[in-house]
Amino acid sequence: MQKTVIRTPSAPAAIGPYSQAVRTGSFLFLSGQIALDPATGQIVEGGIDAQVERVLKNIEAVLQAAGATTTDVVKTTLFLASMDDFSKVNEIYGRYFTDSPPARSTVEVSRLPRNVLFEMDAIAVLG
Repeated sequence: MQKTVIRTPSAPAAIGPYSQAVRTGSFLFLSGQIALDPATGQIVEGGIDAQVERVLKNIEAVLQAAGATTTDVVKTTLFLASMDDFSKVNEIYGRYFTDSPPARSTVEVSRLPRNVLFEMDAIAVLG
């Protein structure tokens, strides 16, 4: 099966040997996004709220580059530095995934890249 690498300057460039997303067939696999501002390459300030918003905007940008939207997402994985942020993350996440939200896993991890508070990856199915 052919694979196509998806890239967009509207989301942060990869900080390692991986692609922002890869499409194969009708599946789109998005790499984990952290709260990097694509314009500056810096972590956004403002705590968990600002980081979750930035991550979701980055996810939307990668989806858009592949011709998709959040409604095409079928699975997400959320990585939190602290499960104490779970309700705040849910509140913000719920604004991006309103009708028929995707399946989801949420885990607390001991550390994330650049010591961010939140990371998210996603899988979408394109028509």
